[in-house]
Amino acid sequence: MTSEPVVLGPSRRRVYWHTAVTLAVLVGAGCLARRHWPVLERGAVGLAVADQGWLLVGGAAAAATWVCAALAQQGAVVPRLPQGRLVAAQFAAGAANHLLPAGLGAGAVNLRFLMRCGLSAGRAASALAVKGTAAAVVRAVLIVVLAVACPGVLRVPRPNLVVLAVVVAAVAGVAVLLAVPRCRRALAVVLADIRAVHANPPRAAALWGGQLAFAALHALVLIAVTQAVALSLPPARVALLYVAASSAAALLPTPGGLGSLDAALGFALTASGAPGATAASAVLGYRLLTVWLPLIPGLVVLAVLVRRRSL
Repeated sequence: MTSEPVVLGPSRRRVYWHTAVTLAVLVGAGCLARRHWPVLERGAVGLAVADQGWLLVGGAAAAATWVCAALAQQGAVVPRLPQGRLVAAQFAAGAANHLLPAGLGAGAVNLRFLMRCGLSAGRAASALAVKGTAAAVVRAVLIVVLAVACPGVLRVPRPNLVVLAVVVAAVAGVAVLLAVPRCRRALAVVLADIRAVHANPPRAAALWGGQLAFAALHALVLIAVTQAVALSLPPARVALLYVAASSAAALLPTPGGLGSLDAALGFALTASGAPGATAASAVLGYRLLTVWLPLIPGLVVLAVLVRRRSL
């Protein structure tokens, strides 16, 4: 009796690919941490004696990001969502996002929440696409505005054959996707939802205002931590470095940017003249306020929402 070969579906293959890339990035981050352990150790010591007042400001800004995420999620759909559960879902989504790669955790939590609120699976996925598109646009605009305000901080690489090949491949990939009828129908649904949201001014304001405030508050967390560890960089420059580094780190699908965001932030701060130990203190403080302290409470909220069938 012969057994048939097991054929992996596209979603399972995607999960395996994300997992492999995540493990590779985490191993690389571990090797870098081991190599630069003395700097990280001095950074931890510097964070321990940091200004507590500024750390409290950073903590308050980190807590406010969940409200802004809820505001943006409400702005991505026309029906009114239950406010309390919406904020709780964003808190839980933040914790789940640090366990699964490439934003899969937060996406899964928000998708289930929207479906529990009465949206179909297609509409819920479309709402997440609208929210993600708005986030990408807001980050791009912030980078341009802050780069103009802080000239010379970002160096745009000269065009070369590799960059040109990547752009051509991206355009070709989009063209191939648009040639698939199913993708065209999905894009039509997303565009219809975008028009519906922007036909409702309060929803449009919530979508764009929430995403702008979300990115600005994360930058404020890093600014507060740099002030706490006496890192003498202008706040506008720190905000620019955060937005640019976090956007670059998003290209690597690690859980919550673990490893990729830490390396990008550390490199950006040291490239701007910060001492290695102080930059490590700033990165550790940012991670402490945005990841490690809220992680366990977020998982508890996630379990409660699942138990109450809100997810």
